[in-house]
Amino acid sequence: MAGGLVALLDDIAALAKLAAASVDDVTAAAGRASAKAAGVVIDDTAVTPRYVVGLSPDRELPIIWKIALGSLRNKLLFILPAALALSALAPWAITPILMVGGAYLCFEAAEKIFEALSGHQHAEEVETITDPKELEARQVSGAVRTDFILSAEIMAIALSDLSDLSLWTQALVLAVVAVAITIGVYGVVALIVKMDDIGLHLSGRSSAGANALGRGLVKGMPVLLKALSHIGVAAMVWVGGGILLHGLEVFGLGAVPHAVEHFAEQVAHGVPAGQGVVGWLVNAVAAAILGLIVGGVIVGLVHLIPRKGHS
Repeated sequence: MAGGLVALLDDIAALAKLAAASVDDVTAAAGRASAKAAGVVIDDTAVTPRYVVGLSPDRELPIIWKIALGSLRNKLLFILPAALALSALAPWAITPILMVGGAYLCFEAAEKIFEALSGHQHAEEVETITDPKELEARQVSGAVRTDFILSAEIMAIALSDLSDLSLWTQALVLAVVAVAITIGVYGVVALIVKMDDIGLHLSGRSSAGANALGRGLVKGMPVLLKALSHIGVAAMVWVGGGILLHGLEVFGLGAVPHAVEHFAEQVAHGVPAGQGVVGWLVNAVAAAILGLIVGGVIVGLVHLIPRKGHS
């Protein structure tokens, strides 16, 4: 009896160790996958705050909550099953889908630049909505729609790093990535959009230091939001162009990616310190240039050719 109990305890201990190792594997894989998708995560964080700007301050957090729930629903109910199906049935399709998504990011960024330079805007951006509920619904819908594209990119990039894992482990890792990134992104977004309220609260304190910090936060909020919009556009072309470069290499069209990599190495070797940072920066700039070229071509096809046809 005692021997059987000891054997049972040994089996339980072995299962516990195996479970702990599996949790560690899932956590490590989720960390690697999340890091690989960092560029799109930055883009997602930078893009979202604009959907609550101009709305009632007491509705900012509820709106962010709605967008976060929509984002999590996108990832867990739609994107994750589709990603697993692709991984199991058509793994060859992951890279082309990533490239299509990368091209879309390039198009979005180039279109924003085109609109800023030309003064042209989408009809829905120009249209004035006076009903607060209708405006809120439109903003949430637009944010969730944009998030779907970015979330699909995040999950696809994460999945591309999990090909050596079993299907169930891939599902667990992607679920962890989905929850962790959603909490991280929308937690930061909530903090950003409430910075002015935090600043107002601090500026009313008796402490001179808190008062000065509060005034600085209030004054800095418009600057931060404007900077985030620029960072979002830069992240779009950088991430989109990087995805396209990687896709070209996967399909055996490595002349451009190899040329970029070789040039980055040469530039990095020419500096005495920070070679890794310099090499990464050169690669990022090259990816952004490719992203602008591809995005510009798509913008031209979407906007300029139809316009000439109507003239």
